[in-house]
Amino acid sequence: MKTVPRTIHQRRVERLLREHPVVLLLGARQVGKTTLAREIMRGWRGPAARFDLEDPRDVAQLDEPTLALEGLRGLVVLDEVQLRPGLFGVLRVLADRPRRPARFLVLGSATPELLRQGSQTLAGRVAFHELGGFDVGEVGIGNLDRLWFRRISASAS
Repeated sequence: MKTVPRTIHQRRVERLLREHPVVLLLGARQVGKTTLAREIMRGWRGPAARFDLEDPRDVAQLDEPTLALEGLRGLVVLDEVQLRPGLFGVLRVLADRPRRPARFLVLGSATPELLRQGSQTLAGRVAFHELGGFDVGEVGIGNLDRLWFRRISASAS
């Protein structure tokens, strides 16, 4: 399966990560949040770690989230954060450390509750970026019919 580059989104998220200790990447399921995060990790200068909150092994590591995350440096990706909204309080504490040794890229489905909790708990520390489905600029005008057909097929199921 060929991956469509999401260059504009990647650059925007990378800029937000330079400016904010926490970036919340929001979008519906299957729009490419995890794929985009992997691309950002691949280009990150320095250490990078990823936790998938649907993976029982990663969930077990985060039983004590402060202990698991406070020693990490560089980029830390937390995927499917809507499954553990209690992590926002831990991220607030970690984002306030001197010299900010880590930046957090947090991925989640765009729900009103997640937005509310992230905004309230991480006020002044978080930037939001919404990732939508592919657009014509990303897939090319020659694939417009294919893009349209896939969206209709996906919404019909």
